[in-house]
Amino acid sequence: MNFFKKSVIMLGIFLFIFPAYSVVLNNDLLSIKSVIKKYESSINDYDKSPRVAEGIWQQTPESTYIHPRGHEKGWDNIKNNFYQKTMVDTFISRNLHLVGKPDIHIYGNTAVIEFYWIFHAKFRKDNTQIITKGRETQVMVKTNGNWKIVHIHYSNMPVDGDRKGF
Repeated sequence: MNFFKKSVIMLGIFLFIFPAYSVVLNNDLLSIKSVIKKYESSINDYDKSPRVAEGIWQQTPESTYIHPRGHEKGWDNIKNNFYQKTMVDTFISRNLHLVGKPDIHIYGNTAVIEFYWIFHAKFRKDNTQIITKGRETQVMVKTNGNWKIVHIHYSNMPVDGDRKGF
């Protein structure tokens, strides 16, 4: 087979496969963005709708959540120590929302998501307000066609200056 025929065949195969891959990638991006939106809701409304959080997390002992007040290992600890104790028991109202668009990187059935957020809340004990800003990395896996969170690491905004951020 000459070079021209091989090139035409390869181009045809590429043109056949690429649109299908593009549709799958676009569907994955939409699904991941939906999980992120539900994650915001899981923080804001956990006391009213705990099933939202249950639906977006991989509920296994291997799931982890690193936050400034702890390092939760396993879904039960994430649910009890982060959602219940840190969020619901501490704050009477919560409003987490993303700042800007998340960066989403898909590697097969694994995705890494990075974003910045702002959090408005009122403390339960005295009704005082707090506003914090931070950044977050989430790791999701696609299992049985559904994207689920398996790891979150969040931290405060970066600091600069002499002797800061160490």
